[in-house]
Amino acid sequence: MQAPAAAERNKGPILAVLRQYVGSGTHTGPGVLRVLEVGAGAGLHAAYFAQALPQTRWQPSDIDPQALRSIAAYAEAMHISNMLPPILLDVSQSWEMWGGIQPNTLDLLVSINMMHISELRCTEGLFKGAGVLLKHGGVLFTYG
Repeated sequence: MQAPAAAERNKGPILAVLRQYVGSGTHTGPGVLRVLEVGAGAGLHAAYFAQALPQTRWQPSDIDPQALRSIAAYAEAMHISNMLPPILLDVSQSWEMWGGIQPNTLDLLVSINMMHISELRCTEGLFKGAGVLLKHGGVLFTYG
């Protein structure tokens, strides 16, 4: 498991803001909130947020196979039942290539520390995907 120092430092403040959205009725109807985290990296955030927000069904993703292994290791080590296995996702590709996620099914799309280190086409893909995959009233949450 990788443990980036920046992720360790900012996980608490980010969680405080995420709680505002998770607890504010961003989804309609009963059940869990569907969350896709794009560019989950090492997985520290995904594991921390999924564990702290049990009302979510957290789907981590990344383009790097090594990151996917780290994400899976976090989920296993922390016994997180509401975190799905990580998926390989290239955010610059069309949303149809995003692991079978269907339009209007996500309550929250999370992207942390991706936009400032990736190519513009990744940011464009993130916004295009969010426009299709988020439910009405869903939130695209970005940080960094």
